[in-house]
Amino acid sequence: MQKIIGVTELQRRFRAVFDEVARKRTPYILTRGSRPEAVMLAYEDFLHYQQLSEQNILARFDRLMKRMAAHNAAFADEEIEADIEHARAELPAP
Repeated sequence: MQKIIGVTELQRRFRAVFDEVARKRTPYILTRGSRPEAVMLAYEDFLHYQQLSEQNILARFDRLMKRMAAHNAAFADEEIEADIEHARAELPAP
């Protein structure tokens, strides 16, 4: 279960809160002026969320690639290559 703590209270109780997050894996929502602004969570949980985020990005990329492949299926490879070359020719020189 997550807990909520203001930054001023966190400053006073940092060590105890840190130990609770690290040892018991209790996430804390950090607030300033009663508005949530950050989260403090165990490193393993952070890694898990990061992995989920990466998987979501890769899944979205895969869906985009499938849509592009379906859209481009009607065009010959030569047509696509010609369009790419035409677009490159219109780019300003570096």
